[in-house]
Amino acid sequence: MLLDSNACYRAVRARDRRFDGRFFVAVSSTKIYCRPICPARPPKRENMRFYSSAAAAEGAGYRPCLRCHPERAPGLSSVDATSRLVGAAIAGIEEYALSSAGVGQLAASLGVSDRHLRRVTEAELGVSPVELAQTQRLLLAKRLLSETSLKLTDIAFASGFGSVRRFNALFKSRYGLSPRSLRGPVDAARGLRCQLDFRPPLAWNSLLGYLRLRAIPGVEFVDGTHYRRTAAIDDHQGWIAVSLAKSGLALDVEMSQSLAPVIGSVIVRVKQLFDLGAAPDAVSALLSQDPMLCDSVRRLPGLRVPGAFDGFELGVRAVLGQQVSVKAATTVAGRWTCACGAEIVTPFPELNRLTPTARQLAGVSAGQIASLGIVGSRARCIAALVQAVNERKVVLACTADVERQIDALMQVPGIGPWTAQYIAMRALHWPDAFPGTDLMLLRAAKISHRQLHARAEAWRPWRAYATHYLWQSLGVIP
Repeated sequence: MLLDSNACYRAVRARDRRFDGRFFVAVSSTKIYCRPICPARPPKRENMRFYSSAAAAEGAGYRPCLRCHPERAPGLSSVDATSRLVGAAIAGIEEYALSSAGVGQLAASLGVSDRHLRRVTEAELGVSPVELAQTQRLLLAKRLLSETSLKLTDIAFASGFGSVRRFNALFKSRYGLSPRSLRGPVDAARGLRCQLDFRPPLAWNSLLGYLRLRAIPGVEFVDGTHYRRTAAIDDHQGWIAVSLAKSGLALDVEMSQSLAPVIGSVIVRVKQLFDLGAAPDAVSALLSQDPMLCDSVRRLPGLRVPGAFDGFELGVRAVLGQQVSVKAATTVAGRWTCACGAEIVTPFPELNRLTPTARQLAGVSAGQIASLGIVGSRARCIAALVQAVNERKVVLACTADVERQIDALMQVPGIGPWTAQYIAMRALHWPDAFPGTDLMLLRAAKISHRQLHARAEAWRPWRAYATHYLWQSLGVIP
């Protein structure tokens, strides 16, 4: 990725949060790299080097700053074809750090060859997928060392290292430090917690309100300050709680100790659920130019597009929400999870169920689903979706080829353009998704279906954000 050094320099001097996570600045005199918002005194211009990723900075011999914590920087928000592949690769590496799969398997899951994946990541980020994974492991370990009271052995394995020896050796060779020296003053009684930064502004109350209306009984619970839910990743089960930090510039995430081995996956999923990689300045700059949207954009700066913690859960929820009110869909979703989801004990009485997975539902028939009070056509649709996901014809996660997944979704009987676009918006985390046939959307736009689609071309690549702004303009969230 080409960087404008003069623009980067100005951002560093201004500590401009809009550029946080979009690039990193390295200092040749100290061999340390920082975020553009680092509180330390800016170095001389001639000592600055700019890199598009933390991995590229570390590959050039720099180690992360202990003041601004590069591991907390928000992710990139790219939507062009090449960056889409890189973004999907980053998401896969962040969640699994190639701990159980090689580059070839990751590339295959993205529909490209491992050679092409290496070529694209090296061109875009300046590092190979393996180097990127190595940096992700180190930065996650650095986060856990400074923010949690986990044992060093637990941190090593939770970060994707195959052994404690490898963990210690890589820390020593890359950072010149022992892991123990990065231990922060963490109170063990506080449990397992971390903070996730984002680029302000963030319309937190609006985001929380959207999730509150759709909270699945037994699985999710949202009040005026927190989003809480149960979670099952691989063989690990537990709960998470998310709230806005006092600073207003990060989210506080608390989770059960049982999720410690998959904390990296939890962090990635929370980032996607709350759209923490968004670039609100870029979104508002484009959408505020349209008279139809400008008032809503001005009234709600930092509006996010809610993603999904679990893609399959969201897919089922979208099907259940076809042609019914949000309240009715939520009621049926609660009935669904009560009948099909496993029980779990948590400190919160509202959270007592786990979302059923596609694998667990492999033997469930459409008739059994319909017996829960679900309309027959939707029951058959859910059964077909289960089969498509289990056969990997449909992948409900961040993907490099969104269009192919949208087409695959519409091959599932009962899923049309609206449902496919809604799933792409949230489960695939696609910022240009556009459920243009939505009746509430047409009511807000006050123009015909054909006119709306033509006008929406000017909103690319942020049509999902435009959709949410139009919904908000009605004072309701359909």
